[in-house]
Amino acid sequence: MQLNASWIKVLQAQDDLISSMKETAAEEILHVSYHNDHSYKKLLHDLIVQSLLRLKEPSVLLRCRKDIVNLVEDVLDAVKEYAEKPMVHTPEIIIDHIHLPPAPSHHNAHGPSCSGGVVLASRDGKIVCENTLDARLEVVFRKKQPEIRKCLFSGIAV
Repeated sequence: MQLNASWIKVLQAQDDLISSMKETAAEEILHVSYHNDHSYKKLLHDLIVQSLLRLKEPSVLLRCRKDIVNLVEDVLDAVKEYAEKPMVHTPEIIIDHIHLPPAPSHHNAHGPSCSGGVVLASRDGKIVCENTLDARLEVVFRKKQPEIRKCLFSGIAV
């Protein structure tokens, strides 16, 4: 029974470490979206092109945080890059007036938040490409968690 209890403590400590790593990564991502306009514009450009390539729709709705609408408007030249790809036409991009939640803050620690990025959807809303930084971080940690665990904890034995 004590062996099981100690094993549970080890597993909990491992989970806590991985959660801490994820929180640190989320803070760094938020830093990029607030403190480096040039890098963030490039990232938004790439996220929009990638979303357009995945959707392949003639008309799309684009959602972003309210505070980055101007940045998104600046990078909508991504449409030109997308249209240069083989067998695609220039899509109509409509910036939605429904915005993604604001960035996480200590004032609203438990409410909905979005660190940055965009969500593009077909006009009818049936096809959605969520290309937010939070969604991408979640996917990375979900897919790579076994590898992260193996790298960090492969030498631990109880």
